[in-house]
Amino acid sequence: MPAQLELRPLGRALGTEALGINLARLDDTTFAWVKQAFARHLVLVFREQNLGATELAAFGARFGKPRPHSLVNYRYPGQPDVSWLRNVHDDGKIDWFGVKRATAWHTDSTYEPELPLLAILHALEVPKERGGTVFADMYAAYETLPQAMKDRLAAMTCLHGHTSGPAGGELYKNDAAKTAEKVYEERWPAITAHPVTGKPILFVNPMHVHGIVGMEKDDAWELVEELARHATQERFTYYHHWRVGDVVMWDERATMHRGAGDYEPSERRVMLRTIVYPTEGVTTAM
Repeated sequence: MPAQLELRPLGRALGTEALGINLARLDDTTFAWVKQAFARHLVLVFREQNLGATELAAFGARFGKPRPHSLVNYRYPGQPDVSWLRNVHDDGKIDWFGVKRATAWHTDSTYEPELPLLAILHALEVPKERGGTVFADMYAAYETLPQAMKDRLAAMTCLHGHTSGPAGGELYKNDAAKTAEKVYEERWPAITAHPVTGKPILFVNPMHVHGIVGMEKDDAWELVEELARHATQERFTYYHHWRVGDVVMWDERATMHRGAGDYEPSERRVMLRTIVYPTEGVTTAM
């Protein structure tokens, strides 16, 4: 293993920088080190990278199975396993959907029958100030709940839809036509076990959870919002200040995240993303 490999904490709650890594030249020994580091750290940051879409997809594929995003217009040309996250159209005009996209707290794709393992973002252009992404530790969110709430949630099943929760419904109310295909509702326990560590996670997010089995909608939304406020306290979160060349990967089971949406929309914000699912027959990719 190269001697210069090192981990450095970035935030109090989560966020860890991996030093001495060139993801474009990742040999098996170094990848094994990255894989072990990611198993211990929910958000892993690599600075000064320069990856094309094909290289980004190939890095993700070492962990599992990349999958095309449901937003057809955001798929990278010629590489459907990678999507654009950007605030500009091809003609250079501001894409207002891209500006506000994903600025509510969420975990990706919880409305699908198969949950992703991880996601990876690569920054190509960033605003001069702010424009970050915020992450929340859902292990810690669960651990710090009162025991009475843990007991209550242990028996609950949440209903996940496509941006139909209390935060998602408001954020995307005029953008339903932008999705590529019909999305069906999925049910997931409010408390779930991480597939690698087995530790309990608070698996509730205000973007996609629009109901709880056996509860009236108003009561369910009130509880979802209460849990979101608890989970996103500053002591559980990390704000990532992007630099050009950053690659950030995060655990999709044990975190929530959102785009901070706190930058001037006239400044360009362009990133590449791949989202990775379990490989068939493999219980863990981390």
